[in-house]
Amino acid sequence: QVQLAASGGGLVQAGGSLRLSCAASGRTLSTYTMSWGWFRQAPGKEREFVAAISRSGITTRYADSVKGRLTISRDNAKPTVYLQMNSLKPEDTAVYYCAASRSLVGTSTLPGVYDYWGQGTQVTVAS
Repeated sequence: QVQLAASGGGLVQAGGSLRLSCAASGRTLSTYTMSWGWFRQAPGKEREFVAAISRSGITTRYADSVKGRLTISRDNAKPTVYLQMNSLKPEDTAVYYCAASRSLVGTSTLPGVYDYWGQGTQVTVAS
């Protein structure tokens, strides 16, 4: 079994930056062959896709609303996935969740594809 722990959230002013981390534990050898994603859920809204990175780390995908501001990356040596968040806006306020898939080779925007989920970390952007 693999456990994911997300961290790095907090309160930031609009235009500021945060870096979220998602660390894997448990059967971590398998994390080197997993694809990853970040999702978010704002109050009263459904969970939505934010960013994803392929098993190889070569391919990334972003929601249109975050392109050019958020960057997903991975460090297989740890193993950890990051979400660098720049130029944050109040509409980015949400609980952010990391997720990992054993079978996915590329990237996916679909929550159902992912096998493991972190507990979520709160990001609040003040205007």
